[in-house]
Amino acid sequence: MDFQDILYDIRNGVAWITINRPDKMNAFRGTTCDELIKALNKAGYDRNVGCIVLAGAGEKAFCTGGDQSAHDGNYDGRGTIGLPMEELHTAIRDVPKPVIARVQGYAIGGGNVLCTICDLTICSEKAVFGQVGPKMGSVDPGYGTAFLARVVGEKKAREIWYLNKRYSGQEAVAMGLANICVPHEQLDATVQEWAETICERSPTAIAIAKRSFNMDTAHQSGIAGMGMYALKLYYDTDESREGVNALRDKRKPDFRKFAK
Repeated sequence: MDFQDILYDIRNGVAWITINRPDKMNAFRGTTCDELIKALNKAGYDRNVGCIVLAGAGEKAFCTGGDQSAHDGNYDGRGTIGLPMEELHTAIRDVPKPVIARVQGYAIGGGNVLCTICDLTICSEKAVFGQVGPKMGSVDPGYGTAFLARVVGEKKAREIWYLNKRYSGQEAVAMGLANICVPHEQLDATVQEWAETICERSPTAIAIAKRSFNMDTAHQSGIAGMGMYALKLYYDTDESREGVNALRDKRKPDFRKFAK
């Protein structure tokens, strides 16, 4: 399977799926999402794979969300908002194998959401987590909000979205967003070790466990679907475009002028 935006590699029964856009801080466009979905399903139903790692190329970023250069009221791919986000998030949850987020740098915006949805998150001391949606004229009105509240608690989730602060790897562990934070040079070895340990477990038991965990929040798929339609309507407004325009003009956005 040939890919343009991602790398696919199997290491001792562990499928490594790596967003390969380091020049864009591993921000995803339509093509990236489509390829991630294909790779996840390929690994998820490959009997020779026992665990999946989701990573970002380079040293700076795991993923920084949607590529703003491909966003002008809508992104450049398919789906409700021009990105098949519902399908990507569902793929991570539905494949019958654990997905580990390997975070070596920035996990911002949609990248933070991916970490939230993955079964496990392992980060280095150089990792930085956070949301920027309300600063950019965007939001993730599904798993990125409702499920985040399940992961870190209501108060912390609202803080993350309302204030758009940055959090270290250790802070991510403390709030429950990450499982472990290790020295940067130990990240890959730790991720592979955890993944190989999972590969030694009963695949059927793991699959049942994952589905059982997901059942409790399965209704949030409906929230995400409805939320994406609301987001599409929002992207068609001048208020949302103000974030992208301000970024291009290298100025601070003025959202208050749109208050009603």
